Parts: sequence; structure tokens; C-alpha cells
Amino acid sequence: MNVTDEDRAPDPLAAADELVRRLGSQRTEPAANPQLEALSLAVSANLPVLLWGEPGIGKSAGLQQLAAGLGVPLETVIASVHEPSDFAGLPIIGDDPATTGVPMAPPDWAVRLAAAGRGVVFFDELSSAPPAVQAALLRVVLERRVGSLPLPEPVRVVAAANPPSSAADGWHLSPPLANRFVHLHWTHDPRTVARGMAGTWPAVPQPVIDPARVPSAVARARGIVSGFLTARPGLVHHLPGDAENRGRAWPSPRTWEMALRLLAVGYAAGSGQKAVATAVIGAVGDGAGLELLAYLEQLDLPDPDRVLANPDAFALPERGDRQLAFLTAVVSAVQSDLTRRRWEAGWAVLAKAVDAGVPDVAARAAADLAALRDTDWPVPSGIDAFLDLLQLSGALPSAS
Repeated sequence: MNVTDEDRAPDPLAAADELVRRLGSQRTEPAANPQLEALSLAVSANLPVLLWGEPGIGKSAGLQQLAAGLGVPLETVIASVHEPSDFAGLPIIGDDPATTGVPMAPPDWAVRLAAAGRGVVFFDELSSAPPAVQAALLRVVLERRVGSLPLPEPVRVVAAANPPSSAADGWHLSPPLANRFVHLHWTHDPRTVARGMAGTWPAVPQPVIDPARVPSAVARARGIVSGFLTARPGLVHHLPGDAENRGRAWPSPRTWEMALRLLAVGYAAGSGQKAVATAVIGAVGDGAGLELLAYLEQLDLPDPDRVLANPDAFALPERGDRQLAFLTAVVSAVQSDLTRRRWEAGWAVLAKAVDAGVPDVAARAAADLAALRDTDWPVPSGIDAFLDLLQLSGALPSAS
């Protein structure tokens, strides 16, 4: 007896699956969301990001949307259920270990990312991973290697963690691991969630770097961070005294370099101030980050490239911290596009510090600018006020 289509019993799950599919269909819309913008900013800067938030708050969903917006694959790794060897690699005996050694085989997710050449690896439940697993992850985050396999440069690293109080078998992060992340506090807006239940969620913005802004953005960021740390040397490195804060963001030379990159990317992409502030605080911590932001509010540095194009029209800032930050930015701008004309314009700018009666403020910038000199270039007149200092430092040969 033949069974016709009418005689077949309907699939009891087909309609349910169609309903679930329809509920999963959603759209996105542009919306001001500093935490999403800060996440995109840090990912664009190729800095490891750690999202802190309570369970079920949408950290994983944000990462899925981020990867979809970038058009790259997303590999999710639940850190808490893995062994250290899953990140350090499993030893595989080759043909002649005495000659070739014993390679460390990477897991499948790392192989897929390496084959794709780009992507996002998402380490979830990081605070539930025991210390041995956290130690193994150090190499992945710092050196971007999984076993013997290097991850391609376009692969971004993002992690998520629940506070130890709400994590299953939660652990505080070790200071070496915590100090390698930009820490972002992931919260929810009830109005955003309500609109999302209607099918519309905020889009994850993608910073677009303007190539024309890159030189001045780099110079400006260098001047700001260098000037700030010169004025506040006690903030260069400060390891918190308690275990909980040592597992979060705190200032160190490594995280100040992260803050420098975040500022430069933010300036080059024209990112919003709140997003840049959120990301910078996530790198160096609340105390140091808030001090830097207060410093920025009062700084208002001129564009160093515009000043180099017409140094005669430039007036040196009156405040000492602004002078130091700006002169550092000028030297960085010269270094990024080194020509004889720009190098000589740099000396014309530094000479204004002498005219203003503050040659000591420009002393370090003068030594750095002198080190950029091509041996075929003549010594400009603006260097005269710094000759003794430069000869003592060895940046210029002594006249004797």
C-alpha cells in the first residue's frame, strides 16, 4: 500500500520551529550607546576586551552582532569548561622529535580562525576558569598563539566574565591576565530591552578611520599621554592592594599604551567622547582614567600638523602642562612624516618656548627633535637656544 502525502502525519515540531524562527528575526537601528561604541573602538584598536556583567545581560548577543557587523566568523569558547592544554596545545609526536621537537597541536576553533584569516574569538565565563586555565590563556591574549599556531593579526580577542559573587565557582582574575584587557562594564537599559522584545535592537557601530586624520591623531594622542604622565608620574604604575581590584583595570605601562592606542583610534575615527572615555577608563582604571579625562577637558591642543604648516601663526599655550603636551605632539607629528621642511618648522615652534621664557619645558622635545635630523640637513637657527643642552645630552656633537 502506497502512503500519500495526505496520509503522512504532520511534523509536530515544524510549526513550532517556524514560530521560533520568526521570533528570532530582528532588525537593528542606529542608537547612541557608549558601551557598544567603546567595545567597537577597542576591537578596532585590536585590543583584548573583557565584558563584565551579570548572567543573561546580553554579552554574548552583543558579540554575535559585532561579528556579524564586521562580516567575520565568531568562535565562542567557554573558558570554564576547558583544560590548560586546550590553550597551550596538546603535544603531538612527529617523525623525529629529537630534530623537529614536539609540536603543540591547537584546538579546532583556533584552526578555523587561522584558516579564515580573520574573526573574533570570544572567551566566555572567564571568571569561572580556574587559575591554571587563566595562566594558559595569558599566551593566547599576549602572544596570540594557541599551541604552535599563531592567530592572524585580524583576529580579535573578546572575553566575558561574571563578577565572582554571581559566577559559578567564580575566581578573581590574576593580575597579569587582567592587565592585558580593556575592561568594560556591561549593563542593560530597560527601554532598550523593551524595544528589543518588539524586534529592534541597537546596532553595534563600526568606527571608520579616516586616513587623513591618522598622522595628527597619533601625534595628538602621544602628546596627551606623555604630557599627562610627566605631570602625574605616580600614575604610571599602580597595582591595587586587594584581589578584586587587581583583577580589574589598573594603570601600568602596558595599559597606558592601550589608552594611547584607544585615543589615537578614537581621534582618527571621530568617535564620541563618551565612548572614548569609557574605553580609556576600561584600560587604566577609574582613578587614573578620570584624572586623564579631567586633564583632557582643559587641554584643547591645537592640531600639530596645522601648526607645522604655518608655525609663525602659532601662539604657545600659557599653561605649562599644555605646553609640554603640545610640544611632544609636534615632535611626534614631525616623526610620522619626516621632511626637512617639517623638521625646521618644528624648531620654529620650539623657539617660541624660548621666547616665552620656558626653554626647560621644551628641553626634552628639543632632544627628541634633534635625534630626527638627517646628517645632510643644516642646523637651523631655532636650535641655538638649545645647543648647550643638546651637546650635554649627546644629541649634537660638541663644538670643541
